[in-house]
Amino acid sequence: MNIAMALEMAAEAFPDRVAVTSAGTSMTYAQLLAAARSAGAAIRDSGCRYVGLLDINSLAVPVAIFASAYAGVPYVPMNYRLTKPELEELLGRIAPAFLIADPAYVDGLSMPPGMRVVTRTELLDLARLPAPVDLAPAGEPHDTAIQLFTSGTTGKPKAAILRHEHLMSYILGTIDFGSAAEDDAVLISVPPYHIAGISAVLSSTYAGRRMVQLPNFEAAAWLDLCRNERVTNAFVVPTVLSRVIDHLNAKGEQPGCPALKAVAYGGGKMPLAVIERAMELFPETGFTNAYGLTETSSTIAILDPDDHRSAIAGDDPAVRKRLTSVGKPIATVEVEIRDDAGKAVGVNQPGEIFVRGGQVAGEYLGMGSMLDANGWFPTRDRGYLDQYGYLYLDGRADDVIVRGGENISPGEIEDVLLAHPAVLDVAIVAIPDEQWGENVGAAVVLKEGAAATADELQQWVKDRLRSSRVPAAIIFKDQLPYNEMGKILRRVVKQELTSPPAK
Repeated sequence: MNIAMALEMAAEAFPDRVAVTSAGTSMTYAQLLAAARSAGAAIRDSGCRYVGLLDINSLAVPVAIFASAYAGVPYVPMNYRLTKPELEELLGRIAPAFLIADPAYVDGLSMPPGMRVVTRTELLDLARLPAPVDLAPAGEPHDTAIQLFTSGTTGKPKAAILRHEHLMSYILGTIDFGSAAEDDAVLISVPPYHIAGISAVLSSTYAGRRMVQLPNFEAAAWLDLCRNERVTNAFVVPTVLSRVIDHLNAKGEQPGCPALKAVAYGGGKMPLAVIERAMELFPETGFTNAYGLTETSSTIAILDPDDHRSAIAGDDPAVRKRLTSVGKPIATVEVEIRDDAGKAVGVNQPGEIFVRGGQVAGEYLGMGSMLDANGWFPTRDRGYLDQYGYLYLDGRADDVIVRGGENISPGEIEDVLLAHPAVLDVAIVAIPDEQWGENVGAAVVLKEGAAATADELQQWVKDRLRSSRVPAAIIFKDQLPYNEMGKILRRVVKQELTSPPAK
């Protein structure tokens, strides 16, 4: 099944229903289908190998996603925040390409041969041209639909391959067709180059839900769109939710979003204080923690609204702890935890998280499939499953601290420090140690008006974990460095902990 089939089904069932709203302009599902076919014909005739996107959210994004499927070429959205050399390297890897770009993002870039560059306005002009109504989606289920470049934090970015069959396996396994009410609307504020942005378009289309785009996040603008567009659903990363809450606290306001019935979050670790405060401010809203990866076509585990409410209301520490988990694997995905020798471990035993299922791609361009002989994909995330099936994350496998031959997970120390009444946020990283090779370093953000010393926090950890887990160095920060998707920039924290103090 080609991803364009989702749009064809929605346009047939709900032709006059609004599909997407952006900057005051809307497009129905019938119009989106016609636009995708027209743009797809133009892309096909250009002879390109890829459709690139170097732009913010706009009407051009869903048009480009589905037009690529009609043209039979991969859609490749790229991070417009990258440096000039980084962007030039990525553009060189997709040439010849049909590139949709904001002029500001390509100004000064050295373009490789074979690039046809159009603005979002020019793409939408092409999309208004007549197209053959019998134009069918090109390609087979096994063909590449989406190619996403990884962040490249440890080297040259890898190109993750998502085929039509992987994406549609996720959609068919998690979404009921036409399940959205006519007045449902989802606020899309994640950037278009992230898997969450792509899955939002595909899942909303299959559900028949109106998409409301926020091109550039700003807390007041996010709240205004929720109110003015009567948004019912939203996906946020931790930093977005934190900034919305900070804005409301600073203004002394209530959210004023009575239509907002569901908020999903993911992309990074959600600070416990943030989600607790969010549930106070949005008491009628159901919160869902969605854990997934690019290589798995989006979500593979969820902590649903009932789990959130029972964790907040319960007195049982084991139930309250679930608020720090990512929930249970979805029905169509299997999860297994393995030790360093590759052997499956039991409940509450930490190790690397492996996943298996129809939506799991686990493939990179030029590298092939990373799936093992039985179809399991190594996520490179560490964690464990408890006796009730809840999945807890301990961070990336690369973040593990090896102290004197002992593997130490940053996550277990972070959880203990976050339980301290004065601690708002914390990041644990490896720091060099002459005796042990590596040791534990901590960057801590204290709650407003709270106080704690390094000695006090070290004793707090020592009382609850083994002495090897006690941070050898602690620095206090006003805030921790996060990227736009809410992931902690541990390399920055490590640099701050290991750099000599300024004179």
